[in-house]
Amino acid sequence: MTAGTSENAEIWVLADDRAGNVAQCLGVAEALGVPFVVKTLRYDRLARPPNLLRGAGLTGVTAESRAVLAAPWPRLVIAAGRRTAPVARWIRRQCGAKLVQIMDPGFPGRGDFDLIVSPAHDRPGAGGNVLEVLGAPHRVTPERLAAEAEKWNPAFSALPRPWVAVIVGGATKNRPFPVEMAETLGRNVARLAGGMGGSVLLTTSRRTGAAQEAALARGLPEPRWLHLFSQGGDNPYFGFLALADAVVVTGDSVSMCCEACASAAPVFIWAPEGWAAPKHARLHAQLYQAGLARPLEGAASLEGWERPRLNAAEEVARAIRERLLP
Repeated sequence: MTAGTSENAEIWVLADDRAGNVAQCLGVAEALGVPFVVKTLRYDRLARPPNLLRGAGLTGVTAESRAVLAAPWPRLVIAAGRRTAPVARWIRRQCGAKLVQIMDPGFPGRGDFDLIVSPAHDRPGAGGNVLEVLGAPHRVTPERLAAEAEKWNPAFSALPRPWVAVIVGGATKNRPFPVEMAETLGRNVARLAGGMGGSVLLTTSRRTGAAQEAALARGLPEPRWLHLFSQGGDNPYFGFLALADAVVVTGDSVSMCCEACASAAPVFIWAPEGWAAPKHARLHAQLYQAGLARPLEGAASLEGWERPRLNAAEEVARAIRERLLP
């Protein structure tokens, strides 16, 4: 916990088994800059029913997790996702804590939340307690990037610049990532990076697939630096964001796209038509409109452009300070 570890902290972060949700909560808590404590939630089979049946309670939460939800109670609770919502509402009933929920908590009980943080690409409904943000909160700050740059610069320093980072996700539900698509991505990157006299830095994820990794590796020009998930090792992901002269990111992950836009480098999103889910496609369009990224398809140069860094966590933290913690 970056901002503090005191069990008496007045801010609780509810952290379950959804790593992406937890990262968003931690990004907001860290942006507040005050001590907070993480309360780990684990679920049993009773967490599967809809929140209408779970109510404002601890149904579906394991006994071990219930034990940590006790006094001293918090002043503010930050959580994310549908399954944490009943727990947050239960805490409010114990102590009157203010509730911040990232993403729609679902029905019922939306009125119990003091602030619902909803990404614009999710098309949030109107409401006085809804804060619409571009993208998703994350933990990529200038301070973290500076630390990652110091850590990873020795690994890449012998490679000629510009450094073109390629960050690859892969298959998602109902949207496979076949070898042919990996080959196409490799050709697009090679075309963009070719002739620049620089280097390609690649990192893949658990969703990429070993055959797809091999296809990418075959298609990327030398000199290059490869981190393949199937081969293990320390992931240079944040080092890429800190050091790259340009970032190419696949459009299958909201988090990856938003974290890439927190870097200082120009960002190019690769998302073939029809591959990205509709909400992801809406996010890409919003990032393009805001000047935060450009599509890889059709990009002819690595030359950058003036743009802000995307950091929804700071925006949410500012709203919390103004509305809930004056």
